[in-house]
Amino acid sequence: MGEDNVATCRHLVYSMPEDLVLSLKITAVIQNSRCSSFYCFFFFFFFFFFFASTNFNKTEDFNKPTLCVLSLFQMMKHAWDSYRQYGWGHNELKPLAKKGHSTNIFGNSQLGATIVDAVDTLYIMGLHDEFKDGQEWIEQNLDFSVNAEVSVFEVNIRFIGGLLAAYYLSGQEVTGSSILAEFGTLHMEFVHLTYLTGNPVYYQKVMHIRKLLAKMDRPNGLYPNYLNPRTGRWGQHHTSLGGLGDSFYEYLLKAWLMSDRTDTEARKSYDDAIEAIERHLIRKSNGGLTFIGEWKNGHLERKMGHLACFAGGMFALGADGSPDDKAGHYLQLGAEIAHTCHESYDRTVLKLGPEAFKFDSGLEAVAVRQNEKYYILRPEVIETYWYMWRFTHDPKYRQWGWEAAQAIDRYCRVSGGFSGVKDVYSSTPTYDDVQQSFFLAETLKYLYLLFSSDDLMPLDSWVFNTEAHPLPVLHLGNITLPGSEPAQR
Repeated sequence: MGEDNVATCRHLVYSMPEDLVLSLKITAVIQNSRCSSFYCFFFFFFFFFFFASTNFNKTEDFNKPTLCVLSLFQMMKHAWDSYRQYGWGHNELKPLAKKGHSTNIFGNSQLGATIVDAVDTLYIMGLHDEFKDGQEWIEQNLDFSVNAEVSVFEVNIRFIGGLLAAYYLSGQEVTGSSILAEFGTLHMEFVHLTYLTGNPVYYQKVMHIRKLLAKMDRPNGLYPNYLNPRTGRWGQHHTSLGGLGDSFYEYLLKAWLMSDRTDTEARKSYDDAIEAIERHLIRKSNGGLTFIGEWKNGHLERKMGHLACFAGGMFALGADGSPDDKAGHYLQLGAEIAHTCHESYDRTVLKLGPEAFKFDSGLEAVAVRQNEKYYILRPEVIETYWYMWRFTHDPKYRQWGWEAAQAIDRYCRVSGGFSGVKDVYSSTPTYDDVQQSFFLAETLKYLYLLFSSDDLMPLDSWVFNTEAHPLPVLHLGNITLPGSEPAQR
């Protein structure tokens, strides 16, 4: 077996059961060019017999993490190999048309978003040959010297976050030659940039944003989604934990965690915000489902977006360290949000969640408008399952995650990769023909981690950015970031 395959298997030993490691070693032997035809035939026969007798579609297989991890490993291979074959260098893949797809959030430039977004997932899964392919493309082709209007938010969480995570995981440099979430979701990545480069400007920029926000009035203690950059005042009074505002609140908590719990200012801001969110946005439906609505123009809209489902994991992650012994309360709140979001999946024909769902007029956890019935391979529900599993080890979270993985594999897999579907309530799905980069960066990563050992990416050592790129906790007790004051414990 070649050195790369040995390294792959050695990495997998760290997080996988022995029988799965053995099966992957056998796969590596089969794929090795020096394998004789007799042994290849023998191993192929063994593998065919073993897996033909294994039904990966059984719901109860969630209790067999070995099989689940192998199935997810294969899904990642299919997604990556399809992109490698049909969309290499493009931002994303059109899996039905089998060609590259460049979206306007990246200025229609070919920046290889899927490559940068996926390399850390490849590394975590032990796909080191694929990781090297991505690394080489980044080193030789990634070029930001383009004249284009791009999303600061997306470039930060996908590109900066992805490159930082790849560096920290592999130890190898991977470098190339105003919405609330836009300006509020820079902190983690920019602090790490200052930490690694010694350049204080990144840290100073994000701290300046924090100080400005701290001085501003907040209606009902909430941060509206829009800020006028010319006047420095809030725009529309629209507040949500879904799109436009979600990751801002997430990063308040994660700034505290990433600082080894020394950034008490961030923790205080998070606690104050969550208290206001619970008071004004969180409600319980007539059927007993806890949901997070959106505050618009003085009233609560009883609609929850798929993006807001990340909050279940956030509440659980923030439970430890909560004031006034509220840890149990916030862990329970996380469980209730996870249950609601699972219901939004379970009440569809495809068992995949809609983009948004209502709690009104007798409808609960169901999409009403046609333009809210689609599923684009989003990760937020699975993200919450993973956090809830890590904190409770309740087997239902693995069961729910496996149900989602099965549904994705059954209804979203096509010959050229994975595609979103336009209507999760239709038994004959139609496809949007886009394999989103976050499917490889987040959805498959969270599913893989859900069925892996807790020792793989332990939460006391790693903090995941909003694109699921892991960044290490910075033990700042004896470190002063350039341009900052010494961390206070």
